[in-house]
Amino acid sequence: QDRELRPEELEELRMAFVEFDKNKKGYISHRDLGECMRTMGYMPTEMELIELSQQISGGKIDFEDFVELMGPKLLAETADMIGVKELRDAFKEFDSDGDGQISLTELREAMKKLMGEQVTNREISEILKDVDLNGDGQVDFEVTKWGRNMRKHLVE
Repeated sequence: QDRELRPEELEELRMAFVEFDKNKKGYISHRDLGECMRTMGYMPTEMELIELSQQISGGKIDFEDFVELMGPKLLAETADMIGVKELRDAFKEFDSDGDGQISLTELREAMKKLMGEQVTNREISEILKDVDLNGDGQVDFEVTKWGRNMRKHLVE
């Protein structure tokens, strides 16, 4: 790694950690680690999860160990990603009514502007399903997750 984690990257890790620290005791169970990683957009294999659980002493991972484990993955992934400012600007372009969320209608309008009429409503619905992390039919701005998932669709 040629750089440290940025504050917003550390915050993403902290938010994921807190979400899976179910009993609020400052650690994640090795059993919850796979689900946590998937929530962050990583797809660990069963073998990777077994190896990780063997490295975790006492079956628990604290935040410091979590950063040590996930930080390099986040850095490797974001190495070629566009920056946070660019992501925020792109999100604002998609969020035409400025309410902080992108609706299906806004997504449809933005994608057709970007990619022309070749994008079908079904494809746009699939994209929304992929970037709507909480399933409420709206896309919320969560810097890295939104950028990671949306970037995939724009590059395809």
